[in-house]
Amino acid sequence: MSVELWLPALVRFEPAHPLRRLLVRADRLEDGPRGYLAGLATWFDVPQPLPAGALTRQLAAGDADDALWMSADPAWIEPDMNGARLLACGQMQLTAGDAAALAEPLAPLFEEQGMRLELTSSDRWHLRLPPGTAVPTFPAPEQALGENLLQHLPQGADGRRWRILQNDIQVLLHQHPLNAQRRAAGQPPVNNLWLWGAGTLPETVATSLRGVVSDDPLLRALAARSGIAHRLRTPARETQATSAAPTAAGELAAHWLIDLQDLPAQIIADQWWPMIDTLARQRPLCLTFASGERRDLRPWHRWRFWRGMRA
Repeated sequence: MSVELWLPALVRFEPAHPLRRLLVRADRLEDGPRGYLAGLATWFDVPQPLPAGALTRQLAAGDADDALWMSADPAWIEPDMNGARLLACGQMQLTAGDAAALAEPLAPLFEEQGMRLELTSSDRWHLRLPPGTAVPTFPAPEQALGENLLQHLPQGADGRRWRILQNDIQVLLHQHPLNAQRRAAGQPPVNNLWLWGAGTLPETVATSLRGVVSDDPLLRALAARSGIAHRLRTPARETQATSAAPTAAGELAAHWLIDLQDLPAQIIADQWWPMIDTLARQRPLCLTFASGERRDLRPWHRWRFWRGMRA
């Protein structure tokens, strides 16, 4: 069984990138699904739409229980001639004080709806919804980034309540003095919350993986719910300016997933290449790219000198 390596889109790796030397000698597999959510569904059997709110709340706070949860991630939405676009979501570099200040005017708004806003972390917020709340399907941030939001808002009579709520959130945050300070400092404003991932905690999550190495909260939440090992890719990541590669190749057993798909290709070359190269010499690897391409690499493939430079 292979160690699974989840990588950014293949096109991001320039011809001179060291990973290309491995791809030349690897065997091509049938392409898999493209994108973050589709990739998660490859490794985890979980109810759809994915109850990301309950899963990540359980990982962080352990109190999801059987309540209805929804992710409410701080976001930056910018108007344009055709409507508005989601430009960033989560990882807005908020301090605990920033998060508390932004949430203060929002809490009464949600209380009027019978909802409770929870600041699970500075950049990851959740809504606890009343039992039986009808929630339309909201797209994940990955599905809406850079797109016209009009095509992603819930439609019809059932969606009207949520459209009004999202508009009220935007008005309150647009007027918040902290956003004027952020703009003056060259930082993006936090002028909305992206609501998505509603649902209850699944009783079980099935996977064939044995463990994951990742900084992604949702991936780690799925691993925790499925009962497999999970470790941070970058310990004490909040104190580091860039991602480091602390994981020793010898520590990884077969069918562990190493999640690098959110990293720039240059970071992989600079900081992760020694581990990847060592792994390739010691264990079978399955390289899965966010763009869907997949490669199978065996230690003995390094002797395939006759293969031309192709990936």
